[in-house]
Amino acid sequence: MRRTLPVIALATLFATAPLFAQQTQPTEKPKEGSVNDRREDQQQRIANGVQSGQLTAGETKRLETREAGLNREIKNDRAANGGHLTAQERRQVNRQQNNLSRSIYADKHNAAQAHYGNNEVGQRRENQQDRIAQGIRSGQMTAGEAARTENREQNINRSIAADRAANGGHLTAQERHSINQRQNSVSRQIYRQKHNNRVAPK
Repeated sequence: MRRTLPVIALATLFATAPLFAQQTQPTEKPKEGSVNDRREDQQQRIANGVQSGQLTAGETKRLETREAGLNREIKNDRAANGGHLTAQERRQVNRQQNNLSRSIYADKHNAAQAHYGNNEVGQRRENQQDRIAQGIRSGQMTAGEAARTENREQNINRSIAADRAANGGHLTAQERHSINQRQNSVSRQIYRQKHNNRVAPK
């Protein structure tokens, strides 16, 4: 009986030692790269939502506009601090990234979905969204470029919906021609944005 008490005491000491060590070690300073890693991760999530149709053009435009604003803020803060973010700035950026992350999740899981239809106009809309998603995913399109392009896509989608509503669910030949010209213009914009020298910050 006397032997079991020291054994229990030693076992308790060894079991609690790692917990004590964890509490006494200094916490690691947040790494600068974590801000960049989160930005890249959020862009991947947006790209996946665009490609799957979970994000509409309007939702993507709003998310990318917020992302572009956050990117400008990070760039300005770093420029003012010799290329680094202060601890306070990192905390603020982290809060904004958390808010944006929740918005991405909410937009991807709400009832709004991108619907293209089984026709030539619908197929082009889907192809353009796939190209935008690829540009976001690869970093060839910045958040600002994606927001501007999705704004134009959203306007085209509104025109298509209005034209169809006015014509019993169909587009006239003239309306199809007009939509096709606008889609050609957006297509050229996507190409230019993906092949200019601007790349999304990493």
